[in-house]
Amino acid sequence: MGDTLESDRLGSFPHPREVSTLVGQEEAERDIFDAFMGGRMHHAWLLTGPKGIGKATLAYRAARFVLRHGVPEVAQAAHATDLSVVESDPVFRQVAAQSHPNVLVINRPYDDKAKRLKTVIPVEEVRRTANFFGMSAGAGGWRVAIIDAADEMNVNAENALLKILEEPPARGLFLLVSHQPGRLLPTIRSRCRTLRLKPLTSESIATVLVANDVKASAEERIAIARLAEGSAGRALSIADGGGLDLYREIAALLVALPKLNVKGVHALADKVARRGADEAYTTTIELLNDWLQRLVKTGAGAALEADLAPGEGAAMTRLGASGGLDRWVEVWEKISQSVARAEALNTDRKLVILNIFSMLESVAGERVGA
Repeated sequence: MGDTLESDRLGSFPHPREVSTLVGQEEAERDIFDAFMGGRMHHAWLLTGPKGIGKATLAYRAARFVLRHGVPEVAQAAHATDLSVVESDPVFRQVAAQSHPNVLVINRPYDDKAKRLKTVIPVEEVRRTANFFGMSAGAGGWRVAIIDAADEMNVNAENALLKILEEPPARGLFLLVSHQPGRLLPTIRSRCRTLRLKPLTSESIATVLVANDVKASAEERIAIARLAEGSAGRALSIADGGGLDLYREIAALLVALPKLNVKGVHALADKVARRGADEAYTTTIELLNDWLQRLVKTGAGAALEADLAPGEGAAMTRLGASGGLDRWVEVWEKISQSVARAEALNTDRKLVILNIFSMLESVAGERVGA
């Protein structure tokens, strides 16, 4: 199985285990660092927040740090001030190469029969922790299990993890990455120390784009950061997949509502629904949802930001001004349901895109009296 089939890898960009820096999450990092240095290291940490803000990167930083230093005294002697471990360190290299014997990573496995990643983390994956924590740890004595993302465990897997957390192994560290912690069993959450990571600032996202050698002007980086809404991972996806141009194409269709450019919609659908365009399709759905979300916020009185595409602010004001916003919220929810159902039934993605624009046209017509 190649790297591109890892559930926690973003396109061709470096995997979080290969990244030596963490941008914009200094407060969360300080909490883990202080706990370790003060001899109060909790056995399980739940790292929460939106996708793409650095949760997995923080998990790997914490794992490398405890494996590298073992005890606070060693970290103090090394004059450590944060969780960083230099890339030349053997621990860093082993973790990056997935060869460190004291690290176990649990995520959605590859399904050889279906030739794709499984949709959940099955109980068999979590049960691997029993043997892992039963082995003798190497130098430093720590063994670290990273679960990314914990939200993807099925019920049996959650129950298996709960049993381990109820009787945590000595010198064992669990790092749970969670985008939606409310989906986890309350008993799992209660046995973890929760760290809520914050969405990144536009400045932090711009730093990440530069660090990943994204070719974009300063103006384009600002626009990408705004579309990413605090997620560096999403910003990289948008930049890598031509998402900024895609957004402008989508917005040009939306600002004309309730008049629908049928030819333009079909051209968009043909482009993002073709074989091999999975990333473009996913980005299109996300951008459509985001546009609707901003329309609802605008209609509720939120201040308008500068347009990312010509006329979008005026269109949002016009479409969100007449009457309540219930119908827009309703269509927003219907789009999410329609996309999920289509994926489950393997529906033609072009039909999904066409159906979304048809729903938007209908509601826009109601709102402006067309």
